[in-house]
Amino acid sequence: MKQAHFTLQGKGGVGKSLISSLIAQYLRSKGEPVVVIDTDPVNATISGYAAFDTQRLELMEGGSLIERNFDSLIERVIEEDSNFVIDNGAASFIPLSFYITENDAINLITESGKQVVIHTVITGGQAIRDTLAGFASLVEQMPEQARIVVWLNEFFGDIVAEGKEFEEMKVYLNNKDRVHGIVRIARQTGSTFGKDIQLMLDSKLTFDEINGSSDFGLMARSRLSRVKEAIFGQLKAVV
Repeated sequence: MKQAHFTLQGKGGVGKSLISSLIAQYLRSKGEPVVVIDTDPVNATISGYAAFDTQRLELMEGGSLIERNFDSLIERVIEEDSNFVIDNGAASFIPLSFYITENDAINLITESGKQVVIHTVITGGQAIRDTLAGFASLVEQMPEQARIVVWLNEFFGDIVAEGKEFEEMKVYLNNKDRVHGIVRIARQTGSTFGKDIQLMLDSKLTFDEINGSSDFGLMARSRLSRVKEAIFGQLKAVV
């Protein structure tokens, strides 16, 4: 069954585009056809990846965001025989979430024979409460047909609140039955793994492209290969 993957989180700068890129790379590693679409009207991060041939969905007209332009996105997802990865920015989070609910878009997609997967990210550090609230909001909005995958991005710090890890938090326990799976992006040592990942993100390169890049030495490629294996191993269980 083909899938439509939406990366949704109202907080900006928490790794949504990174997650979208990882999903696209994982699907391609399995030989699956993938269409990558960027709906962020402000920061078109995923569009910077040349490997994905990302297609932008233009939402702004005369300085205003036009929700009707989402029609073409949903129609493509329904009509084209491919997997889709849709990267959504903070600026269009509320409009897209409202559009999906108002237009029963997830039901339309599932009736067409595609599985809808909603990916949301929770991060450590200052954004932890905002991202936890975003997760709770998505669970409330999204219909039962949608699979919800939670990404725990530890890049900015440990995901701990009041001494509890995510799986112990009330917001997770109250919504546990709606969570299809959890993927953890483990916090990495800053001067080795962390530096490698940052350079990969800044360069907008995929794991495969790194192997042919002179900017990454043997040890850096080895470390990033281990990161890839850890992420892809988790994705195998939830996608």
